[in-house]
Amino acid sequence: MHRYQILILAAYVLVTGFDYWLTWINLRHLKKQGLCIPAEFEGEIDEGLLRKTIEYTIDNTRLGLISSAFDNIILLVFFFGGLLNIYNRWIASLNLPFILTGIVFFMILFYAESLLSIPFSLYKTFRIERGYGFSTMTLRLWTSDFVKSILISTVLLCILISAGLLIIQKSPRLWWLWLWCFFLVFGIFIMYISPYIIEPLFHKFTPLGDEYLEGRIRALMQKAGIEVSRVFKMDASRRTRHTNAYFTGIGRVKRIVLFDTLLNRMNHDEILSVLAHEAGHWKRRHLLKQIFMVEVLALIGLYASYHILKSDILLDIFRIEERTFFAKVVILGLIGSIVSFPLTPVFNMISRRHEDEADGFSFKLTGDRQGMISALKKLSKDNLSNLHPHPVYAFFHYSHPPVIERIRRIKSFT
Repeated sequence: MHRYQILILAAYVLVTGFDYWLTWINLRHLKKQGLCIPAEFEGEIDEGLLRKTIEYTIDNTRLGLISSAFDNIILLVFFFGGLLNIYNRWIASLNLPFILTGIVFFMILFYAESLLSIPFSLYKTFRIERGYGFSTMTLRLWTSDFVKSILISTVLLCILISAGLLIIQKSPRLWWLWLWCFFLVFGIFIMYISPYIIEPLFHKFTPLGDEYLEGRIRALMQKAGIEVSRVFKMDASRRTRHTNAYFTGIGRVKRIVLFDTLLNRMNHDEILSVLAHEAGHWKRRHLLKQIFMVEVLALIGLYASYHILKSDILLDIFRIEERTFFAKVVILGLIGSIVSFPLTPVFNMISRRHEDEADGFSFKLTGDRQGMISALKKLSKDNLSNLHPHPVYAFFHYSHPPVIERIRRIKSFT
């Protein structure tokens, strides 16, 4: 094995092992503290609900570890066991045109990954989620969703691969710049069409059906300076009892979507607090800031990739016989996942700060501290959220502040 390949393998094992260690300390912390009722939840939860929360967290974590271990074994065999070389050699033997070769190369990998994930998805949906009273999914609906997702992904990936490889072929020296521009425009385009074309393939959207609540929502959003085109109710209960609400739309005009499960579980003041929080994300331009950060890193990454992919050093390190561009790309993807690991806590830290800002905006907009706290408590209880995450685990993996921290901060708002 090439010495640099050994270094890459060691780095991958180190990163993976560190992530497993984080999971272990989080579970150990939960088992020690999980039955302690926080002061913020006294009188609202009991030991039985906490035990159920512990069991739900452990079951999900155990499945995640098994799934991760399975994926890592496949990955190690593929990259370090010679399977990539065999696969790459077979694809090259087909003697297809450059773009078509790329489509075949990457789509087969996508389909293989999707098929291998099926058992874990089925177990989570029909054993864990249904066992804890969340999933309402039928096997027929799960199959329909899976097939639709595969078909949509096939179309979108084929477009991305074809256009990307065409850009690389036509502009060998500046493809990193044009590819970045294309991905940016394509991503914005998908954000625009998704509410009108993709989401209706999976869910049914109907008018809210509560004129009083809709009037309060529109008045609240007008106060925030947001124009609302439509307020919809989504049939989430066909698949899950989890609750949610979100905004869609590019620019100043938004569509508001409320899960029917949210409407059934929360009162009007709680719903308005949730929507005011989402309005805070838009008014503070959190999405734009995140897109900016991601795109800057993407541009840097593509520029670095351009220089790395010009040579065959990656093929030499992994002893790839056929000199194909596509083998270099997947190897670079592996290295990129290792190098980018330290960015995970950075992005989560920024996300948590955005959540705090959105909570603050919600309070300023509604003046209702209790509605926000009540909504958070219901979300935590209804979703069996871990009330005692280990601080180090939360620092690395939580995109939202732990609920106890959020409630304490909201109580301090004046």
